Amino acid sequence: MNRPTPVFVALIALSFAAQTFADDSMQDGAIVSSQVHPGCEKIDARSCLDLAIDAMGGYRRLADIHSVNYDSIGYVELADQSPRQYPFLTAYERDEVTVDFDGQRLVRHEHLIWPESDPHTENVDVTMIIDPQGARCRGTQGAMPCELLGLDSAEDALTMVPERLLLQARAATDLHYGVSQWLRATPHTALAFTWHGQQVQVLLNAYTHLPDALERTRLFRDFWLSWGDVRQRVYFDNWRLVQGVVLPTTYVEQRNGIELGSTQIFNPVFNGAIDNEASAKASNGRTGDTAPPLWNSPFSDKQHVELAPGIELYQGAWNTTLIKQDDGVLVLEAPISSTFVKAVLAKAHSEYPASPIKGVISTSDSWPHIAGVRQAVADNLPVYVLDLNRPLLDALVAAPHSLRADDLQTHPAPPHWVTVGHQMELGQGPNRAILYPLRGALTERQYMVYFPQYRLLYASDTLAINPDKTLFFPEMMHEVAQAVAREHLQVDTVFAMHEGPTSWAWVKKQITSASVAGEHPVPHDPSPE
Repeated sequence: MNRPTPVFVALIALSFAAQTFADDSMQDGAIVSSQVHPGCEKIDARSCLDLAIDAMGGYRRLADIHSVNYDSIGYVELADQSPRQYPFLTAYERDEVTVDFDGQRLVRHEHLIWPESDPHTENVDVTMIIDPQGARCRGTQGAMPCELLGLDSAEDALTMVPERLLLQARAATDLHYGVSQWLRATPHTALAFTWHGQQVQVLLNAYTHLPDALERTRLFRDFWLSWGDVRQRVYFDNWRLVQGVVLPTTYVEQRNGIELGSTQIFNPVFNGAIDNEASAKASNGRTGDTAPPLWNSPFSDKQHVELAPGIELYQGAWNTTLIKQDDGVLVLEAPISSTFVKAVLAKAHSEYPASPIKGVISTSDSWPHIAGVRQAVADNLPVYVLDLNRPLLDALVAAPHSLRADDLQTHPAPPHWVTVGHQMELGQGPNRAILYPLRGALTERQYMVYFPQYRLLYASDTLAINPDKTLFFPEMMHEVAQAVAREHLQVDTVFAMHEGPTSWAWVKKQITSASVAGEHPVPHDPSPE
């Protein structure tokens, strides 16, 4: 075999370097030129849009689409969950979808596969209906509130899919050229317009004139609400000819540069049958049955447990705890929103008016658990964060929130992080708290809080109990038990973000039961003995 000469190797290296430079200069989002509209030179924005409409099949064909039926399969990256950062855990979904554009109604039969499930519970079936009266969902157990996670994507399916998107642009009174940019190493012209108060950009391929992507900055109603003004890009690809319309059948969504997921459409049919009877049955007469917006989740002091003198647990969807020490008060957790945490801090001031708030203890990287940290930063409070979570929290407090301003947006302040990388003691006396990083495979982004005087342990986001009094995700509690043994802790009672005081002896029996194949759960009450 001939060996390459040094000159040949050098030429390959130079060629690779040149290609790398070229690729870098054409990265997605890189500006082509502020004065050039590739593929639409010397014509105005409306004429450019007409080229895109013609490329998809023409205005008459698009306007004659009244509904679409299709199957889809896709995945979502669970960036908001706590076990690990990128690359994220993935959930999967297989759907049957009917979209009625004229009636602004969507029916989606969802089959979900969730990775963080107990054995044999990973499959979930839900029917979601959206119409002008609201949103309804129905699962195997009957009617249920619709999770806001799916409402934004469902509403986009009614308005922002390419066969509707170009018609929305055509109806806009402010259609204009945006800044042309590279997309997939191809020049694209940007057309911008306002839709429902939002600036929307469509990126048109210079050669095909097809809309290859949608861009906008928006608020979301799922856990991305923590990030305020989110930059969304949806790529359209895998174009197919469907009843005379050139239609993309692959959608890839990015948010703030993170690839959120991908959806593949199969067997699309325009203007097919709409099963009104099935829709009515799934709806079951319920209207507007949606979960409340997460940022409006209220803090309540009604479900209150004194874990020990001066250690007050306030239970709800998001548990928070006030820890009174000799020199002030510690707030354990800043979850879900700035509004929620503002109420928690007000409760701390009213409960202990003569004591300053010493700081906020934030034990996890799960987005709903850290969403209120911005309020703690705005109030110039020290925040105790795990070393591995610093980059995520730095990004969170730097994220713009101009579309829905919070206190940190209107009164910027630098964060005062106290990094937890090893055992750390807070305070003195009977309510002394000790922080311990968990460092498990599932719990590497969490730390626990131990109160030695009371043999009391806070286990972050690891403890949850199923309705049948078994542990949800016992693997996490197994890692907590390992950390308790490693640190030689004496524990009688454990509590967590979503669980009240629980017998540690019962938890250990549950861990043992879960680790023995075929053994039934321990049946007795998990409350502290």
